Amino acid sequence: MSVPREPSPAPVRADSSVAAQSFVIAIDGPAGTGKSTVARRVAQALGAGYLDTGAMYRIVTLAVLAAGVDPADEAAVVKVLPQLTFESPIHPGRQQHRLAGRDVTTEIRGAAVTLAVTPVSANPAVRAYLLERQRYLAHSGRMVVEGRDIGTVVVPDATLKIYLTADADERARRRHRQNAGIAPRSSAQDGRQSVDTAAALAAVALDLDRRDTKDSTRAHSPLQAAADAVVIDSSALEVQETVDRVLALAGQRGVR
Repeated sequence: MSVPREPSPAPVRADSSVAAQSFVIAIDGPAGTGKSTVARRVAQALGAGYLDTGAMYRIVTLAVLAAGVDPADEAAVVKVLPQLTFESPIHPGRQQHRLAGRDVTTEIRGAAVTLAVTPVSANPAVRAYLLERQRYLAHSGRMVVEGRDIGTVVVPDATLKIYLTADADERARRRHRQNAGIAPRSSAQDGRQSVDTAAALAAVALDLDRRDTKDSTRAHSPLQAAADAVVIDSSALEVQETVDRVLALAGQRGVR
């Protein structure tokens, strides 16, 4: 079934003063590994653009929910797609996401969207609908792109492919702190937690496991490391240490 696509926006450079060397750094991995923070900082360090493909799926999910459609009903979800108009910001600073002209930056991170985004993102028609836009923006200049299938599907010819991972407990701690709006801490500090925090962490861990299992076993564009990706386990790394490793690898490929 052919799905109409909204025209892609014109490419925007994050910093026009930087030499026009085009590249794509793909950062993939499961939730809670710090992909977004690392990708943003890498983009800022390189004067590059930053594309959060996960936000695209969240915007589609929000539109599906607003239309009163069951996220698991693939045929009904397809009917929502031609009506979508949304923005895909690529500045590495604070991004504003708009759906039909309305600011939905906070709303797409809410619990309802988080719960429904997995079946929507597994819909092959949704993935096909977003793929052209993702590729267009990824190739719009100097770009750092993060998601779950960037190195395997969206930009298989990326200059550098990173697969970021971390152990389950550490990922749950990071996602819990992100949900609570708390700045990152060291693992030692995170180890001291109340009973309430422990219960919240357990709930986050279950949700991450649910999403990862579904994303890694879906038929279309499953979550997996590209064969030529560099795997970085960030479990024991501070954010800046992970950023520095990515920048070092980028430098080895001529990215400055």
